[in-house]
Amino acid sequence: MLETLILSRIQFAANISFHILFPSISIALAWFLFYFKVRYTRSGAEVWMRAYRFWVKVFALTFALGVVSGITMSFQFGTNWPGYMETVGNIAGPLLGYEVLTAFFLEATFLGIMLFGINKVSNRVHTLATFLVAFGTSMSAFWIIALNSWMQTPTGFEMRQVGDTMKAFPLDWWAIIFNPSMPYRLAHMLIASGLTAAFLIAGISAYRILKDDHKPAPRLTLKNATIAAALLIPLQIFLGDMHGLNTLHHQPAKIAAMEAVWTTEKNVPLVLFAIPDQETQSNKFSIEIPNMASIILTHTTDGELKGLNEFPNAHPPVKPLFYGFRVMVGIGMLMLLVAWTGCWQLYRRKEISPLMLKVFVGMTFSGWIATLAGWYVTEIGRQPWLVTGVLKTADAVTSTPATNVGTSLAIYLTLYAVLLTAYIRTLFVMARKAVLVDRPEQVDTLQEKLVEENL
Repeated sequence: MLETLILSRIQFAANISFHILFPSISIALAWFLFYFKVRYTRSGAEVWMRAYRFWVKVFALTFALGVVSGITMSFQFGTNWPGYMETVGNIAGPLLGYEVLTAFFLEATFLGIMLFGINKVSNRVHTLATFLVAFGTSMSAFWIIALNSWMQTPTGFEMRQVGDTMKAFPLDWWAIIFNPSMPYRLAHMLIASGLTAAFLIAGISAYRILKDDHKPAPRLTLKNATIAAALLIPLQIFLGDMHGLNTLHHQPAKIAAMEAVWTTEKNVPLVLFAIPDQETQSNKFSIEIPNMASIILTHTTDGELKGLNEFPNAHPPVKPLFYGFRVMVGIGMLMLLVAWTGCWQLYRRKEISPLMLKVFVGMTFSGWIATLAGWYVTEIGRQPWLVTGVLKTADAVTSTPATNVGTSLAIYLTLYAVLLTAYIRTLFVMARKAVLVDRPEQVDTLQEKLVEENL
């Protein structure tokens, strides 16, 4: 049973890790597309439409993989976690249903117009379709974050005995949806998507410029993405602080693990780096800033933070949260440096230097790393609970033999590795082909190069 639990958790982590990559792009990329379309409508400048036509193809590819990978997530509730829906299905079911309605009835319907109706409907209708797709992606995120947040900070329900099982029944849907952590998580996720999409656009645009694409579209998208990232990063830092204060109030054990605070104390230092030791409950090779953790989390130098000793046998593992949080923050600081340096160069030189173009290419998928690190902190930080205070993870897992779970896990991992590799390579192939748009005499040469590179 223990092996089944571990393998099921790994499988769910693999599925959600692969799936979240694509919504983290598509949620904000849809709004970038709407912005491009509005600018085209207002100015009539063809460059905005060129930007739109390229990035709408990227959106379609990303959206498709997001939908397909999302379907496997729902399968797991029945195959790997039957206890979850049995216990809280009265709440999780409707919220997941609303998300499906949003994704398939709103997004998918107008996505067809957005992709194939650009020359078949009026510009106003096509712009409206783009807006509705963008709105739909955000609403999908709204429902998923509402459910995930409720699992973190459940409210608005009561537990009733039904036969041999305790089940959750909704009492107040407003309290369920807008639970204490939901607004902070939703805002944090939407801004994270904005940063992920901004660095993707900037990275691919920089790649096109480095490949001698002299058209104005990649320079325009690079400029807009850089400015967007530079504006979003400070906002994300502010929201992250608010989210941290909310987590400290409602999930102090998670904060204690993130900061590797083993015993309750005041004047808590900020641990920049250490090797947390669970056995000795101490931090080895610790690099600290005195009082800074208290200042950040309580806004006072002598603020008290609860230690892990306050939660015996009921706190999350320390190392994944400690390192995951620092990876997320580290990538965020790097994003801040790169985006602001890019904006400075645009202000002073009107263009970004070749060196910074290469940096942007290297940062193309940096949003993915930060998003995954943040999700790991969020999800692992809830352990040992699946729904905090309601349902433990071990009580919801399937009784399916470990060999069955291991087989499906191996299939998932293989498929995801192939799809992710294909996705990334496809993006750069699309970028190289876009370089030669309006230069048809060189298309054959490009195709020959792609064949030689076995792409």
